Amino acid sequence: MTRCVVLDTAPVRIGDGTMFGPHVQIYCAQHAKDPADRARGLEIGLPVTIGQNVWIGGGAILMPGITIGDNAIIGAGSVVTKDVATDQTVVGNPARPINA
Repeated sequence: MTRCVVLDTAPVRIGDGTMFGPHVQIYCAQHAKDPADRARGLEIGLPVTIGQNVWIGGGAILMPGITIGDNAIIGAGSVVTKDVATDQTVVGNPARPINA
């Protein structure tokens, strides 16, 4: 991983054979949605799980609490806000499946 950020306030699991492009960001930190709770500093940590043989393109952002299935592809610059199925390719902001 080149110049990647892993904000690991919760477990981050990365499967064997997974490849990262430069500047990938993995976030586990989730702040409270209620303004009063945020002002008190309430923060939640949600795990990120990445399967085996996943390819994550440069500049992708993985949000808290997501799971990426084995053999998935995350397009460069994508923002992953929901789980990605095994063998699925997602691209965009927010990341959406494409037929590859």
